[in-house]
This record gives sequence, C-alpha cells and structure tokens, in this order.
Amino acid sequence: MKIFINNLNENWVVDNVISEWKNYNSKITTDYIKQADIVWLIAPWTWKKVQKRRLKSKKVVCTIHHIDFDKFNDKEKTDFYKRDKYVDLYHTVSGKTKEQLKKLTNKKIIVIPFWINQNIFFQINNKDNLREKYKIKKDSYIIGSFQRDTEGSDLKSPKLSKGPDRFLQIVLEMQKEMPKLEVLLTGKRRGYLIENFKKNNIPFYYFEMIDYQKLNELYNLIDLYIVASRVEGGPRSLFECAITRTPIVSTDVGFASELLSPKSIFEVDKFQLAKPDIEYSRKKVLKYKIPDGFTPFLRMFEEIYEN
Repeated sequence: MKIFINNLNENWVVDNVISEWKNYNSKITTDYIKQADIVWLIAPWTWKKVQKRRLKSKKVVCTIHHIDFDKFNDKEKTDFYKRDKYVDLYHTVSGKTKEQLKKLTNKKIIVIPFWINQNIFFQINNKDNLREKYKIKKDSYIIGSFQRDTEGSDLKSPKLSKGPDRFLQIVLEMQKEMPKLEVLLTGKRRGYLIENFKKNNIPFYYFEMIDYQKLNELYNLIDLYIVASRVEGGPRSLFECAITRTPIVSTDVGFASELLSPKSIFEVDKFQLAKPDIEYSRKKVLKYKIPDGFTPFLRMFEEIYEN
C-alpha cells in the first residue's frame, strides 16, 4: 500500500501535518502519484492540482476540516460536487464536521482527529523564566490567542468564523475586573484585534510568525487560552493546550466537546461560568500522541485499500 499526499507550502498547520506523516510513515508514503494506490487530499482544494485520470484510477481519501455554510456559495457547492465524484472516502477531524458533511454527500465519513507531537509541544515548569525571556510582566494575567482573526482580502474585516469579535467582547468584560489583564497574540492576519486593542487601551504582545519552539514556550507562559470561534475543524490549539497543560476554555466548536471537560465549554453570554480543567483534557489527549495517533489513520487507509 502506497499513499500520495500533495504538498501545500501555504505556511498552514496542515503543512506540518503532512511533514510529520511523511517522516513517521515513509514506508507507505510516496511523492510520486504514479506509484500510489491511495491519493490523500488532505486539503480539499488541492484536488485541482491532481490530474483527473489519476483520481479516477486511484482510491481517493479527502479530508474536510470544516464547512462554513455562511460562505458556502454556488461556486463552493459546484466545486464540492465536482470533487465528490472522485472521492471514495471522506475524513474529518471532528464529529461536528461529519454532521456538516452528511448534508452534502452519502459517501462514507470517518472521524479521526490529527495526532499531537509531544516532542514539539510539552509542559515547561519555569514560567517566570519564560516571561522574562519574552519581556512579559510576571504579575500580568495573560490571555492567549494564536490564530488569525481577519479575512485575507483586506486584513481588517473580522473573520467571523474565528470569532474575533466575541474574543474582544470577552476580553473587554474581563478587563473590568482584572486591571493586570494582557493579551498575547501570534500569527498573521491579527489586524482586527490589534486595531481594537489599541482603541480600547488593552495591553497586548504580538509575535507575528514564530517557530514551534517559541510557540510551545508561549503556551507555557499564558494563564488562559480562549477559543471563541463560531466554526472550527479542530482547532489545533485544543490539543496543544492539553498536552502543554495550558488552561483553556472554548465555545462548542470542532473537537472541543470531545477533548475538554463540559465545564470548559461556554456560550459567549455565559463566559464567566467556564472553568478550565487541565487534568481532564490532559488525560484525553494522551492517546493522540505520536506514534499512537497515527494508528487510526493506518486502519482507515488499510480499509479503503483492501475494499
């Protein structure tokens, strides 16, 4: 059995997923589609880069990360059904995405979250040293958000699926009772929050593009990570917080309800009731560590290869 995954080179988390898969599963992975038995469209829009005759002659597994039906226009729908003709099996990273996908196709859907690399993300005990390294006040209460928040078209309009408006609302409410509250941002497309933090005099730190070593360190120095999204596939921050023992609360998106304690899931208007539970998510995440996290994927590929 040989699996072909085409490269993205989009500086997206899935690029790292592809790299890790190839590193740990090199014996069954090929860079040459001619040699492949299975084509894994790990980012669905890449299917147009693959010759249609290859898709016809191979088994095709397509990963759908999430579907934002507010943006699922006629063009998106047309592209989906053109691709669907070639897909033998769908993979999603959460049950919520599966429910979305069932509205569009009758093909088989398997839910498997991506693995977490414990060699990259792990707990660091000395938080004071980390705060000193990044010039962050030791007595500040730091809230983390490590995802984009604006659309790519103008870099100012909020990407509503990611909930930056909700995140801002929560921070403004928390600031009333926590004068030492500060926010730590990473990643590209943070213009919406940065602009509004400046308007509302909310202290923040911004590290635009950082490597995984620094990202792990930033997880370890924050007091709380907040996912305020409306739509998500994962998000990866759930797993990264769980493995680093970073306190996290989240809206009920993606894999959140399957990894976090029920008391850590919140509705925006009842955010104050949410409580992080480090031990709960830590126990849950352990089965997704490398190499065990690859096992259900291997079963999925073996199943489609043999049928």
